[in-house]
Amino acid sequence: MAERTKIWIADKMKELMKTKPLDRIRVTEICRVAEIERPTFYYHFKDKYDLVAWIFLSDAYDTDVISAESAAQGMAKMRQEFIFYKRAYDDVSQNALWQYMLEYFVKRYEHEARIKLNTDVLDTQLKFSIRLYCYGTVGMTKEWLLNDNTTSAETVVQMMFESMPENMKKIYFLI
Repeated sequence: MAERTKIWIADKMKELMKTKPLDRIRVTEICRVAEIERPTFYYHFKDKYDLVAWIFLSDAYDTDVISAESAAQGMAKMRQEFIFYKRAYDDVSQNALWQYMLEYFVKRYEHEARIKLNTDVLDTQLKFSIRLYCYGTVGMTKEWLLNDNTTSAETVVQMMFESMPENMKKIYFLI
């Protein structure tokens, strides 16, 4: 039941974001459109930024970060939800979407590296490479989504993987 409520609220937020930028949407408005009380909203989310992050995380959850096909499918879904992601990216508040994305992907790549290396501790250089790569891919994803109407998601993901630091390629792709 809780998951369905979160999905309902998220769908209503996406509807609102089709007509308004994120900074002009208030929790009261989300509650009115979703036909819920404020305590229900706050039971599930700490604020509207938490809701936007949850939407992104829900979309990204099934993405295998080291599969070109899976990553391209995730990016294609972002393009399908263009207005939502454009407005989320346009928001530059302290809780900006790109920051959630960065931390999410850093954690995913670090987790994958720990599994592949069978360790609980990653060396400083690898952690730096992961953060650098994630900053770049999050930034390039934003640039692609907002400014590039011709390059396919598959091509962009392939270029991202080609640009991955060698120490990461050796771990994830056993080169």
